[in-house]
Amino acid sequence: SQLPERTRGGRRQASDNSKFSAIETKFLTHEETNVAPTVTFTDPTGIGPDVELPVPEIAKDLPDYENRLSHIPEPDPYYVDLGMQYRLARLEEIRRGYFTDSPLHLALRGHMGTGKDHDLEQFAAQLKTPYYRIPLTGEVRDITLIGSVKLYGDGTGGTESRWEDGDITRALRGPALVNLSELNAAGAETLFALHGLLDRHQALELPTGEMVRLRSDVRIFGTLNPTDLRDYAGTQTLNKAFADRWIIWEKEFPGEEELVTMLERRHPDMDPEVRELLTKLAVEINTSFTAGDARTRVETPMSLRTVLDRYPAGLRMYTGSNDPMRSAWEEFVLPHIDPYDRDHYETVWSAVVRKGPERPPFMD
Repeated sequence: SQLPERTRGGRRQASDNSKFSAIETKFLTHEETNVAPTVTFTDPTGIGPDVELPVPEIAKDLPDYENRLSHIPEPDPYYVDLGMQYRLARLEEIRRGYFTDSPLHLALRGHMGTGKDHDLEQFAAQLKTPYYRIPLTGEVRDITLIGSVKLYGDGTGGTESRWEDGDITRALRGPALVNLSELNAAGAETLFALHGLLDRHQALELPTGEMVRLRSDVRIFGTLNPTDLRDYAGTQTLNKAFADRWIIWEKEFPGEEELVTMLERRHPDMDPEVRELLTKLAVEINTSFTAGDARTRVETPMSLRTVLDRYPAGLRMYTGSNDPMRSAWEEFVLPHIDPYDRDHYETVWSAVVRKGPERPPFMD
């Protein structure tokens, strides 16, 4: 693909309704431009210039062409870009313009439920790029990622050995956005196996002697949980040599205005007072979760899954009760909380809600 122009268009004004908006994209066909189709990313704050990136071409002669097409995610109509899509596009623009020979791999670090993997998936969706999320749990071995020689029947009663690609090797064979999820849950053996791919060597050397080089249309990302505040089971501080191969961006919990925008898009018929109370609950609990004082902080955050999915499902289920908010809280939130932490949660509930509106939580 040709390098994109470094900037397209001028600065944009923020929306009258909110500074957060859906990703603004512009798809141009081959017939319209005689060049590869492109996607335009707009800064949701209205400050930065537009970024235009080409959509990678997926060659039809790839052995796994159909399978690769099936890995292209669908755009989420409820996704709200709080600026991450635009930042990812800016980094990609810089990569293409100035660092074509240097590895620039990005990892998003944030607590559970901040939307790290979703951000990367939606970036792939906008660019119509096959997306491979590969969890690096402690059980994943290097042969799972890279591959191994396996025995197969030869049709004459004997056997023959054949190489079979692992998860990451398979992804590297064509255009892809690879997300190495839970980087700091991987064992040392797995991390060392990836060193050559992530540094200036930019290749995996297979036991067969084949060199699988990092293609220009493949991008490697990662996600990880922080280890300074919480003990996420199975995680550890990243090896410094491995960490040095990444750009690391922090992904924080959304603020009040951001959560309101998400809820308005996902549940436009939610009662405004219920939406406001739910937003304040989440912000207060997550502020307590990230506090430095272990004596007063809660140990479980209100994730985006809780705020956008589980709790609204509870509101729907208990819409006819005297206090739908309280019923949803007890049945869809508190079961996720450790018993010793429930007092902290109830303190926040009493301070923010105490008793929810008696009317139905949705206006449909």
